Amino acid sequence: MSLEITINNDIKAAMLAKDKEKLEALRAIKAALLLIKTGKDTATSEIPEEVELLTLQKLVKQRKDAAEIYKSQNRNDLYEVETYQVSIIEKYLPEQLSEEDIKKIISDIISETGAIGIRDMGKVMGLAGKQLTGKAENKIIAAIVKELLT
Repeated sequence: MSLEITINNDIKAAMLAKDKEKLEALRAIKAALLLIKTGKDTATSEIPEEVELLTLQKLVKQRKDAAEIYKSQNRNDLYEVETYQVSIIEKYLPEQLSEEDIKKIISDIISETGAIGIRDMGKVMGLAGKQLTGKAENKIIAAIVKELLT
C-alpha cells in the first residue's frame, strides 16, 4: 500500500477518534505529499518511494529544529507539540540504522569508490545518501563519512 493511501486511512481513523494532535501531524504529511505530487518533478501521479522517504525525513528535521528553538525559549507547550508530531511522522519512516551499521555501509562504499581523503567526501556522500535514504539522518551520515575519511 502506498504511503498516500496509508496516510489517508490514518487521517480517517484520527478523525473518528477525535485525536486533534495526530490529525495535525498526518495532515502535514499529506500536504507535503500533495505538493510533491502536483509539482513539476513528478511525471506520473505516483510518487517514488525514495522521494516519499526524503519528504518524511525533511518533515522530521523541520519539527526537530523547531522543537529545539521552542525548548531554548522555554516554550514547553510548543516543544511538546513538535516532539509529538516527530513521533507520529517517524512511524512512517523505516527503522533507523544503528551507528555501527551505518559505519559498515559507509566503509563498504569507501572501499568501492577508492576514496582516500576528505576530498572524496562528496562522492561518498552521494552514494551513501542514496543507499541510506530514510534509514539514517544526513547529519549522522556526514559525520561518519568525515570520521572515516580523515
